[in-house]
This record gives sequence, structure tokens and C-alpha cells, in this order.
Amino acid sequence: MRGSNQSSVSEFLLLGLSRDPQQQRFLFLLFLTMYLATVLGNLLIILAICTDSRLHTPMYFFLSNLSFVDVCFSSTTVPKVLAMHILRNQAISFSGCLTQLYFLCVFAVMDNFLLAVMAYDRYVAICHPLHYTTKMTQQLCALLVVGSWVVASLNALFHTLLMARLSFCGDNTIPHFFCEVTPLLKLSCSDTHLNELMLLFVAGLIMIAPFACILVSYILIACAILRVSSPGGRWKAFSTCSSHLAVVCLFYGTIISLYFNPSSSRSAGRDMAAAMMYTVVTPMLNPFIYSLRNKDMKGALGKVLTMRYLSTQ
Repeated sequence: MRGSNQSSVSEFLLLGLSRDPQQQRFLFLLFLTMYLATVLGNLLIILAICTDSRLHTPMYFFLSNLSFVDVCFSSTTVPKVLAMHILRNQAISFSGCLTQLYFLCVFAVMDNFLLAVMAYDRYVAICHPLHYTTKMTQQLCALLVVGSWVVASLNALFHTLLMARLSFCGDNTIPHFFCEVTPLLKLSCSDTHLNELMLLFVAGLIMIAPFACILVSYILIACAILRVSSPGGRWKAFSTCSSHLAVVCLFYGTIISLYFNPSSSRSAGRDMAAAMMYTVVTPMLNPFIYSLRNKDMKGALGKVLTMRYLSTQ
């Protein structure tokens, strides 16, 4: 590794969530259960949307993409955590760490963009219902998703290349369960000012712009709902975006608690708990949030499960 990145560190050690053997066994079962629930739940969402023609709408198109991203997001970190426990090996290679960092950046930004796109979709549906089909065309939906993938990939590549240029010549232990930007910058013995500046500017802009889009969309949605005269009409309009609003609050709540707290009030344990929320817990909860209050989704999932059951008989 020295020749390519001028680093004497060829691997890092991920300390994980706990060093206590009993807690490690509990956390292994917890991570395994949540990962299986994440994969199964999100794949069922994708299968239900693909097989039910009633769900071939922009909202569910974006939801299927979000479910795919959530499976990938969890798969970037959880399998490595499980492997570390089974193999009793906490090491991750330098290239493996950068690869994990790249995909984490891609899927985190994709989550961010898709939540913003879904907020815009709800804005058009509620504030401009008569023009919904002409505004939210298949071409626009595909363009929004493809554009999100391109920007997310370029952003991740940019930050990964910036990280690859740094030298790591001292401590190689990362107090985390995956390769995260902040701990890696603390371990570097190079000048990290450029990385920190670009992280603050580029990543900050990419996170804040979609959040602002979501905020503006929901302000306009709230104004439109308040203009509805009947309580039943207001509730019906609100119920169409309540699931998305719950996911937004869950995702951004953990992001804000992790990255926008004063450094003096932060601890490694608290940071790992917040990171676990948005990388593991949120992707697991999304299918439940979107299906529990959605009659169309529950009906489609019921059909998928019934077909699966009958095929085994």
C-alpha cells in the first residue's frame, strides 16, 4: 500500500459496538435479525410493486428504488459486522475500507435524494392533483432517479479519492463498526483540511439541498391541506404523505444527532448508536412504515404472500 497511497497502514481494526463477549453475542443476534428483516421486508415491497399493476405509479416507483437502496445500504455494513463476529477478525484492508466508504456515501446520498424526490411527488399529488399525470411522467421519474444515482456516485468517488491520498502511519484502530469518514480523518497523519473543507461544502450542500426541498414541499402541502374545508378531506390528504413524513423524521433525526451536534457533547458510543439507527434500523423500519397504513400496499403484499404460500403446496 505504500507505493500507491504513501501509507504505512495496510489495514484497519474495527472495534465494533462492544468488547464484552456476552454483549457481542447479543449484538450479533440483533444485527442478524435486523438485517434479515431489512432484506426480506424491502424485497417484499419491491416484489409487491412489480407484480401489482395498481402500484405502477410514480410514488411506488420511487418507493421501490428506496427499498432497493435500503437493502444495499444495510448490506454495506451489516455482513462485515457479522463476519467479524464469526471469524473473530476485526481487520479490514485499506482498499476494503475505502470501498465500504464509497458505497456508504453512495447509498446515504441516494436515500437523501429519493426522500426529496418523494416529497416533491407528494407535493404535486396534493397541490396539483389535476396536473399530476402530466407533471410526473415516466420520463421525469426515470430522469430524477438516474440523476440521483449519477450525483451520488460522483460525490462518493470524489470523497473516496480525497481519502485515498491521505497517509495513515500511526494508530489503525477505528472506534466504530464500519469505515466512517470522521474517525478515518482523525487517524490520518496528513493534512486533512482539504478533506474537511470539501466534506463540509460538498457533502453539506448535497444533504442540505434535498432537506430544504423536503421542507418547502411539506410547507406547501400543509398550506394546501389547511385550505381543505372538510376534516375528512384534510385527513385523507395528510394520510397520503404521513408514511413518508415518518421516514423523513427518522432518517434526518439520526443524521442531525450524529453530524450536527457540538463535538464536545459527542462520544464514540453515542455516534455509533446514531450511525446504527440510520444504517441498520431505519432501512429495517421503512417497509413497516410504508405498509402498515397503506391499504394498497397491504393488499399487494397479501397477494404476494398468498401466491408464495400456494406455490409451496
